[in-house]
Parts: sequence; structure tokens; C-alpha cells
Amino acid sequence: MCAHILVAEDDEMQAELVRRCVEAHGHTATVVHDGRSAVDEVLRSRPDLLVLDWMLPEIDGLGVCRILRPGSDLPVLMLTARSHEDDLLLGLELGADDYMTKPYSPRELMARIHALLRRVQRPPVAADGVLWVDTLAVDPARRAVSCAGEPVICTPGEFEILLALAAEPDRVFTRGQLLECVRGYERAISERAIDVHILNLRKKIEIDPRKPVRLVTVFGVGYKLTGGRRAP
Repeated sequence: MCAHILVAEDDEMQAELVRRCVEAHGHTATVVHDGRSAVDEVLRSRPDLLVLDWMLPEIDGLGVCRILRPGSDLPVLMLTARSHEDDLLLGLELGADDYMTKPYSPRELMARIHALLRRVQRPPVAADGVLWVDTLAVDPARRAVSCAGEPVICTPGEFEILLALAAEPDRVFTRGQLLECVRGYERAISERAIDVHILNLRKKIEIDPRKPVRLVTVFGVGYKLTGGRRAP
């Protein structure tokens, strides 16, 4: 897969390192050095993936996520010198899909990029067709979600979790099992990341996210998607 990757990094040496890695693997890269330019370039060129530094001038990485996420499922790999778990979880809550803490190796960088790109590739055929759980529809082929007929924009990680839940309605999944759904690009994040993804999904598919009736907690175990399978 030849992808267009946008690199938003204010450190010119780091940006050049990422650009060379990306292009050495057959992808194309566009480099910007501030958050405002990152937002503008995403809207202009619609890249396949965004490598986003946390500490950008004008608008920082979290601010870029806040602006882009409501209407975009663009995969975001955030680069950061921060290693505290609460910081990483905050980024996930705002829509980042994976993190790499600095310093990092070029080999791991490309492994993370390729893992994210594989997550968003559309398979040519959906073996089971659209999965319906009550009025929630998950389409594996188009990687699309709708709820009561309205489209739902999901990050790659959110989609993988929702796909697993929709495939087996009313089954209780542990956090560890759901973490396996996003394994490969969230390896550095603990099971608390699942709670963040669930919180974000509830904001998108529940009438009242504070009182969920679709995506419910099974205390002491994990989560399940309620409603049972139905045909459209």
C-alpha cells in the first residue's frame, strides 16, 4: 500500500528523519511545522495518516486532534516526549490512535505506521456483510458505522472495538480481550485505554452517554453491546 502521510513536527531534524523513513518504504510524505498548517493540509490534501508531534507551535497536537476529530476518521500517530500514562490517555480521549515516546527507532516508527494503515484498509469483500445490533449498523467492508440511520465517525481503534462487540451482541468482553482488537498500535497503552475508547463511543451512539443502554458496563468484568442481532 502506497500511502500519503502528513508529518507535523516542528523539529526539522526529527521531521526529516520521519520523512526519509516514510519515503524509503514507498510512501509519499508532506511535512509541516506547526499545528495550523497541519489542520489546513489535512483539509486540503486528505492524507492517509497523520504523524503528529504533541508540542507544535500555534496549535499543539491535542488542539489539532480537537479540531479534526469530530468529522474525520484519519489515523493519527502522536509523537511525544511525555510518558505519563494520564497524558497518553488524554491524547486517546481526544482522538489519537497511537503514541510513540521520544526517542524512538525508525524501525518501530514504520511498524506503527504500517499497523495503523492496515487497520484502515478496506477489505474487498465483507464476509458477514453489515452487522446490525438493534439500530446500530457496522459495515466491515466500508469500515462504516451508523446509528439510527445517522453516520458515526469512528477512529480506527474505536471501529475495531465496535466491530468485535457487534459481531457477538450481548457477549461480555474483558478489557484485555478488547485491547487485543487494537493490538499492534497501542502496545504501550494499558487496559485503561479501553475505558477511554468506550467513553468516546458512548458519546457517539448513546442518547445519554452518562446513562448508557447500548454499550454497557458489566462491573468487574468488562463491556458488552446490548440489543441482539437483527436484519436491517
